[in-house]
Amino acid sequence: MSVPFAHLLPQSTGWLPTWQLVVALTAIFNAAQNFATLKLTRRLYNAAPVTVTGLQARTFAIWSLTSAVIRLYAAYNIHSKPFYDMALLSYLFAFAHFSTEIFIFRTANINGPVLSPVVVSTTSLVWMLTQYDYYVKS
Repeated sequence: MSVPFAHLLPQSTGWLPTWQLVVALTAIFNAAQNFATLKLTRRLYNAAPVTVTGLQARTFAIWSLTSAVIRLYAAYNIHSKPFYDMALLSYLFAFAHFSTEIFIFRTANINGPVLSPVVVSTTSLVWMLTQYDYYVKS
């Protein structure tokens, strides 16, 4: 049985390239919703929702799109050191951003909406660090 659109999926071995694709597509959705409404972003920064302005949401949308492009390139070029490193750093930046918003700036409380990017960034960082030698070919 042939899976429709399977040829569009990353062709490298392992699940990490597919994970990169899924996270990138999720980031594209997040960017679109940030351009369309403040509702979901205000749920994310729930300790200070009034600080989420249209400008901040659009800036967050561009950040999300940039991350999505980096992760898309990594999904299809997982053995490339520059793409792998950029994707890994994008997760580090996301982890740092959300951690500081929770623990330093206190604009987000630990709840469902903020746990999602924290879990994704942490999982991705650990996964990519532990699999670095498997995927990155010098």
